[in-house]
Amino acid sequence: MTHAQAMRYIILPQAFKRVIPPLGNEFIAMLKDTSLLSVIGIIELTKSGMLIVARTYEAFAIYITVALFYLVITFSLSRYIDYLERRLKTGD
Repeated sequence: MTHAQAMRYIILPQAFKRVIPPLGNEFIAMLKDTSLLSVIGIIELTKSGMLIVARTYEAFAIYITVALFYLVITFSLSRYIDYLERRLKTGD
């Protein structure tokens, strides 16, 4: 077996299985941390919500909507990562 074949069929599949959970957790944590960017001034979901609140003065409804967007995004990502983990675990 050549080095390339060993990497493709043995090493990389095992490494991919081990990397998915921490990589997924890190990605979700980074998504949650993007709300901190609104403090710095970068326009993203929370900053957009703040701008809409300044224009409409309906803070509760806007912030609940922003929170629901974050919930849907993080929940979807965590379900997908859980699916990948279960799918890749079948061979263990």
